[in-house]
Amino acid sequence: MTVSYTLEVANVRFGGFSKLLFRWKGSIYKLLYKEFLLFCGVYVFFSALYRLMLTPKQQDVFERFVLYCDQFTNTSFIPVLFVLGFYVTLAFNRWWGQYTSFPLPDNLMMVVSGNVHGADERGRLLRRTLMRYANLSSVLILRSISTRVRKRFPTLEHVVEAGFMTSPELKILESLHSDFNKYWMPLTWFSNLASRAREEARVRDDIALRLLMDELNNYRAKCSLLFHYDWISIPLVYTQVVTLAVYSFFAFCVVGRQFLNPEKGYKDHKLDLYVPIFTLLQFFFYVGWLKVGELIINPFGEDDDDFETNQLIDRNIQVSMLAVDDMYQNLAPLEKDKHWAQKHFSIPYTMSTAADRLRPAFKGSTFDMRMSLEDVELEQPDTLPRRGSSLEDKDCLRLGHNLPSLMNVSTHNFMEDVNQEDEIPFTQDG
Repeated sequence: MTVSYTLEVANVRFGGFSKLLFRWKGSIYKLLYKEFLLFCGVYVFFSALYRLMLTPKQQDVFERFVLYCDQFTNTSFIPVLFVLGFYVTLAFNRWWGQYTSFPLPDNLMMVVSGNVHGADERGRLLRRTLMRYANLSSVLILRSISTRVRKRFPTLEHVVEAGFMTSPELKILESLHSDFNKYWMPLTWFSNLASRAREEARVRDDIALRLLMDELNNYRAKCSLLFHYDWISIPLVYTQVVTLAVYSFFAFCVVGRQFLNPEKGYKDHKLDLYVPIFTLLQFFFYVGWLKVGELIINPFGEDDDDFETNQLIDRNIQVSMLAVDDMYQNLAPLEKDKHWAQKHFSIPYTMSTAADRLRPAFKGSTFDMRMSLEDVELEQPDTLPRRGSSLEDKDCLRLGHNLPSLMNVSTHNFMEDVNQEDEIPFTQDG
């Protein structure tokens, strides 16, 4: 079951996230403890071998091997951070895309409820069958990609038993041969049945039918996208590169991070702490990061944080039938609302939220901007030279000419030109 902690982090407070570190279900500890114990066990084995079992000559050979391995763990010889960061980012984007591609019937059931009419048994049968076909398609695609759904519906007979499909429909589905997945066939039944409803005038116009087809295509596109997410994985070679990079890095660390005898004066080996604290933290972070990528790369499994596909199936069939059947034309009587006679009214608050009422409404960030006197004073354009004006304009301003006098002169010259043109006789040839 998906582990939710949203309510616990709704408010930021001291030690808020620290409380989450002690959870076990869905935690990194549950995901990582086996690899962590294996790493610690191998490290202790080499440490005991070096300190208790080897001769002085063998210890010298082991120490040189430790120094040799250590130089690869303290440089960028193995780019663990780069390959891990890119891999987890790619896996997270894929995880989010699969979540947003889950086929939910909400839009489709609203269109069916509002555009397939008839309060009689025939109208009810049409609406329920249309939504059953839509939910059947999502069940068929989820059987193909989710291990939880496959265990719930191992055969198509189980789908019939659950009520998503009838026995005659199963016979038709099995009689139609296809080498590929048949999850799209119920949606074809949906489109044909919607056309029949249009012929029976249950769908009253072509616009409503078009709306049904558009929502159906959106629903089908999400089913198809889930199928392609399952079909086309992150390239195997990159997954192998990341796994090899992380595990080979810590294979060097399990030897290269051994504490050597401080009396021999090796560089960076002046203390003998026995327990490699920072190496263990590094293992916890890097391998934990890798485990996160492995967890979210396919959210349709049975991990703690994988999608609740069976619960989503139950929810979808219940709300879709409720919307197109029980709620069809089941309206409350129209009444005047509580504030009908009030032009200005306010909504009450509880005692714990009354302080929110005193806060001024947000109107925009510039409403609180402070203005100086220069910001609010208007500029008079006829008393200042225009930007980019010529020398003649500036000379006119210096000579005292104002804008109205210049306009009068220009108008007078224009009228003289028009009068001269009126004296020229026109011929038919122009």
